[in-house]
Amino acid sequence: MQVVILAGGVAMRLRPLTETVPKSMLPVSGKPFLEHQISLLRSHGVTDIVLCVGHLAHMIMDYFEDGSEFGVRLVYSQEGEPLLGTGGAVRKAASLLKEDFAVTYGDSYLMIDYADLFRTFRESRLPATMVVYRNEDRWDRSNVVIDGEKVAFYSKIERPPNTVYIDAGVSVFRKDTLSLLPQENPVGLDRLLQDLTNRQLLGAYESQQRFYEIGSFSGLQELQQVFTTLPKGSAGPIGSYVVEK
Repeated sequence: MQVVILAGGVAMRLRPLTETVPKSMLPVSGKPFLEHQISLLRSHGVTDIVLCVGHLAHMIMDYFEDGSEFGVRLVYSQEGEPLLGTGGAVRKAASLLKEDFAVTYGDSYLMIDYADLFRTFRESRLPATMVVYRNEDRWDRSNVVIDGEKVAFYSKIERPPNTVYIDAGVSVFRKDTLSLLPQENPVGLDRLLQDLTNRQLLGAYESQQRFYEIGSFSGLQELQQVFTTLPKGSAGPIGSYVVEK
């Protein structure tokens, strides 16, 4: 199993914290959030990780190096300037990718069985699978409709009345699907996911666990509460993040 973590964004919503620290390196219980994310993946058997880095990339690379200290193998793909968008970043990393791989974000935390996700994806024989959660607008705006084991609708803009699921921030792809990305930069990964949906080629893997994110101050505070309730050794509490107004 191989996972790509998109950790190159500038994270405007978290300024001033992210002016000098990449979002994925914000300290969580004495360690960077990305270290907790890597630990989560490793606990599910994922040891092959590609980090797509951009903003303040040297801080991530200097800390994690080749990943051996953290029980994984890390390789890096640097976006450079200007940033390429989520889809462009994955495309630039193509030479590092296996024939199938998962993509997640450097501010997302999703506690699912990643081995089962990959198994379901391979058994589907579809070119991609999106992890979805029955959100019903509770945690964010729902943006997915599923029909059986496929995604029937996905959009960041439009919204049919029966839209109750949300993209949970993890998807698995066959490498050859990257050819469907528009030849432009920046380009978002959502363009590929929407194209696959329109072609009825995007599988749906329903998570029973909601996802968490540190892309906002409210997200940081919420995840702090979650980590304090997890069993000892599985995660730690996030420290308080207060910005002077």
